[in-house]
Amino acid sequence: MSAKSAEVTLLGTGTSVGVPALGCDCAVCTSENPKNNRTRCSLAIQTEEGTILIDTAPDMRTQLLREKIPLVHAVVYTHEHADHLFGLDDLRLFPFRLGAPVPLFCEDSVEARIRKSYDYAFSKREPTHPGATPQLEFETINDTDPFTVLDVEFQPLRLSHGPHFDVLGFRIGNFAYCTDTNFIPDSSLNILAGVETLVIDALRWKKHPTHFSVNEACEVAKRIQPQRTFLTHICHDLEHDETNASLPPDIELAYDGLRFKIEW
Repeated sequence: MSAKSAEVTLLGTGTSVGVPALGCDCAVCTSENPKNNRTRCSLAIQTEEGTILIDTAPDMRTQLLREKIPLVHAVVYTHEHADHLFGLDDLRLFPFRLGAPVPLFCEDSVEARIRKSYDYAFSKREPTHPGATPQLEFETINDTDPFTVLDVEFQPLRLSHGPHFDVLGFRIGNFAYCTDTNFIPDSSLNILAGVETLVIDALRWKKHPTHFSVNEACEVAKRIQPQRTFLTHICHDLEHDETNASLPPDIELAYDGLRFKIEW
C-alpha cells in the first residue's frame, strides 16, 4: 500500500501573548525579520480530503488569510487554554460551505470549556440569523485511542503542561506535534520513537514551570532522534537567526508559515 501524504503549515509559533508582545520594545519585538513575528500556536494539515486544524488560536482568522486557506473541515484540540482555543468563533462561516457543523475532536475537559466559554453557540433559543453562532459537533477523544479525521490517523499521547495540568500531543505517521509541555512520560516517548519530524515546545533559554526551555527540548529531541526538530511556542527572548546559529544542525526554531510534508 502506498504511503499517504499531507502538507503541514505552522500557522502560529508564538507564546500565549504572541511576539511582538504588547508594550514591549525589545530587539525581538521591534525586529524587521518576519520570522521574529509569531502569532499564537496552531497548525494546519492539508490533504486531498480537506484541511484539519490543530487548535484555534486567537489569531486564527489572520493566520488562515495569510496562508490562503479558505476552508477548515475539522479541528483537533491539544487543550483548552485561551491561546489555543479562543479563535473558535471564526469557524462560523465554514458550515455554510461544508453543509454541516464543524467537527471538533477533543477531550471532555476541552468540550466543557467550549460549552462554557461559547454558551451562546449551544443555547436553545433560535439565533437571530443564520451564521450568528458557530455550528459545532463534538467528537470525544482520549489519550490512548487512535482516531481518524479526513483519512488522517492521529495517535494521541499524554503530555504534562506543568505539575497539575495535562494536554495532548499527536503523532501522525512520521510526524509528531508536542506543544505546551515541560514533561513527556516514558509511555509517550515510546509512541514518539521513530518520528522523522518533531515539533516541540521550547519557550526560552531560561527554565519555566510549564514549558520546556530550549536546552530541555533539545535533550528530548536527542532521546527521540528525529531527522529534524522544530522548536515552537517561542517567546521574545529568542531571536530567530541568533538562536538558530547556536542550535545543533538538525534542530531549529520554527516560524509562522513554515511548511513541510508528512507521510503515514
